[in-house]
Amino acid sequence: MHIELPEKRYYGIGEVAKAFGVNTSLIRFWEKEFDALKPKKNAKGNRKFTPEDIKNLQLIYHLVKERGFTLEGAKIHLKENKKKTLDNFEIIAKLERIKMELTKIKEQL
Repeated sequence: MHIELPEKRYYGIGEVAKAFGVNTSLIRFWEKEFDALKPKKNAKGNRKFTPEDIKNLQLIYHLVKERGFTLEGAKIHLKENKKKTLDNFEIIAKLERIKMELTKIKEQL
């Protein structure tokens, strides 16, 4: 899944949820369930997600929504195979970006 977010230091939960096409409650739920998600909170308690948090969210989204893992299965997979899973995910993301670029070129012909 390719998400559209501007390059910033921190992202609010609303813009993160919108980029992923999910409810903010799902993002908060995943934050409780997965140790990899640790967004910063400001004085008001608003979550501020870093680019690293966004990468972790993409990986969780990929495992749970795209590959059909259960939450427990995704947790185990992340703990045991995080490096391999992250490498595979990054390869898939690059291939998707290449596909998008090729599709744009094809449409321009």
